[in-house]
Amino acid sequence: MKKLLLVLLYAACIGSAHGQAFAVLLPDSLSKKPLDGRLLLMLSNNTKAEPRFQINGGPSTQLIFGVDVENWKPGTTQMIQANSEGYPKQTLNEIPPGNYTVQVVLHIYETFKRKDGHVLKLPMDRGEGQHWNTAPGNLLSTPQLIKYDPYSDKPYFVSLNRTMPPIKEPQDTDYVKHIKIQSKLLTEFWGRPMYLGAHILLPQGWDKHPDVKYPLAVYHGHFPADFGDWRTIPADEKLKPDTSERFHITGYNKITQQENYNFYKLWTGPNFPRVIAIEIQHANQFYDDSYAVNSANIGPYGDAITYELIPEIEKRFRGIGKGWARFMYGGSTGGWEALAAQVFYPDEYNGCYAACPDPISFDHYTVVDLYKDKNAYYLESDFKETPRPGMTNYLGHISSTLKELNQLELVLGDKSRSGEQWDIWEAVFSPVGKDGYPARIWDKKTGVINKDIAAYWKEHFDLTHIIQRDWPKIGEKLKGKIHVYVGDMDNYYLNNAVYSAEDVLKKLKNPACGCEVDYGDRAEHCWNGDHSQPNYISRLRYHQMFITKWAEEMKSRVPKGADLTSWKY
Repeated sequence: MKKLLLVLLYAACIGSAHGQAFAVLLPDSLSKKPLDGRLLLMLSNNTKAEPRFQINGGPSTQLIFGVDVENWKPGTTQMIQANSEGYPKQTLNEIPPGNYTVQVVLHIYETFKRKDGHVLKLPMDRGEGQHWNTAPGNLLSTPQLIKYDPYSDKPYFVSLNRTMPPIKEPQDTDYVKHIKIQSKLLTEFWGRPMYLGAHILLPQGWDKHPDVKYPLAVYHGHFPADFGDWRTIPADEKLKPDTSERFHITGYNKITQQENYNFYKLWTGPNFPRVIAIEIQHANQFYDDSYAVNSANIGPYGDAITYELIPEIEKRFRGIGKGWARFMYGGSTGGWEALAAQVFYPDEYNGCYAACPDPISFDHYTVVDLYKDKNAYYLESDFKETPRPGMTNYLGHISSTLKELNQLELVLGDKSRSGEQWDIWEAVFSPVGKDGYPARIWDKKTGVINKDIAAYWKEHFDLTHIIQRDWPKIGEKLKGKIHVYVGDMDNYYLNNAVYSAEDVLKKLKNPACGCEVDYGDRAEHCWNGDHSQPNYISRLRYHQMFITKWAEEMKSRVPKGADLTSWKY
């Protein structure tokens, strides 16, 4: 009790000296050692969910503030001051007075001694897919109601009092298996054991045809908890219907279940191509996946996936194990990954279907031209500050600016540690900065673009530029293998880069590209080339769409003597 009174007295003094503040206690009962991490304070004016689940880039977001903590000793407090980074209000003093539900989370960092000599403090993925609000081992407080007064000089007191639970591992079934391997390449890079995993959907009859080897269908996307869009039982007739805010549909959960069951019936039916389909788990210290390329900041994930994980899967589950018998598909992040891996490993894969890919040309880095624009947040003007948009809907209505999205990331974690979209692009594409963290493509507060970093991005990860630059060397290996699809009203303006890419691909010669680029009229993120169905349906059919398409198309791109029959029983 005496110790707690001393803590409160200290907090009161600090708060009085610096204006409005929150004092957060780390109890002895939650940790036996000092901790590093990002301390996040959230305030919400509704009770629909815990505040930690109400932070987003749209108009419905609630308030969040963040500070770094290092060597935080149990039994002591950390302060979140009026000048701490905030979103969407930038300071605590800007919050209107009223009743709020308050919650704090400590997103714990681990110390890494990387191969390049840099020592970094980063949040390791712990099986949740790099999400600060559900990461096992993170500390948090029980939400509590306060009456907030921005003019008061007395700090509010909050105590961390519980730990986020572990994530349950998925279980093997007759069709779906799971694999996890330690990567030698990534372990060497990070100086500690690093793992790659995958969820594997086996073809119908796999166990009854022990001598057959199968092609490999690689689905790229965000962190999968298990193999997605798969269900072996019909939709639950008693399921309480939900409402999809994105698609304005009631009962979308039941539609999803039925679509997943329909895929199971197709997969096990008589005419579906017999392939092994996999979804990769490669969450890391910066995001829910690695972008499947070699990166100066994240490590050699491209090599680790292509030369360690995939061969191991083919070895264990009887894959053909040749580049002609592998292909990739995916949307958004997965769309970029499918195209990037095809470009960087042209001999290892025999086709890619990239739907709504992340920016594949950096002259349209969503709405920013990294090579010509001076500022990412505002249009160039002598007298105006017109903000660039960050998110839109199919009618062009803006829900967030680019600066707002980046401000949220800065609150969640500095030094590219937010675990969100703009920071992972920076972590993957940038060189290592002087402090060991990713070099900033632009100043996170002002939006001023670093042209030296943009030049590095161009030569290493601008896929359109790289295809054009390297076409004399890789053209024969890539012709006919590239397919790109995007809605012309993509919510994140990803169609802009595809326009640039299409212009380049059409002009490629010796050989001609033979590439496919297609657009969905008024279609949002993530349209995938299906003109026959609305987006809310086609987004659930990636496997059945692209596996059947590839099985027919690949016949023109296989070596003489390739086995095209044994796996088509």
